[in-house]
Amino acid sequence: MDAADFDCTSCGACCATSSEWPRFTLEDDAQIALIPPELISADEGGMRCVGARCSALSGEIGKTTACTIYAVRPDVCHACMPGDPECLFARRAWGLPPLVLPGSA
Repeated sequence: MDAADFDCTSCGACCATSSEWPRFTLEDDAQIALIPPELISADEGGMRCVGARCSALSGEIGKTTACTIYAVRPDVCHACMPGDPECLFARRAWGLPPLVLPGSA
């Protein structure tokens, strides 16, 4: 899969690979208050997950997905980029084809 063809809304693997990943890191209380309470974990340290899947993720992994709180998602979600180590790890975990970035082939 070429990076030019890559679309996170057809993947979603990064949001469904670890219940420990969608943790709050740099957010202040005002940012966290924008996230619906039912989507926050019981310990209030990150997003609530069902298994390894973030509860804010809708759709089917590898087909079509969306973050239901995209505009107010945690900072760690902003940091995950197509082709970064976390992306590649998640894609492998879900058996999705690797993402080939320009100059990395």
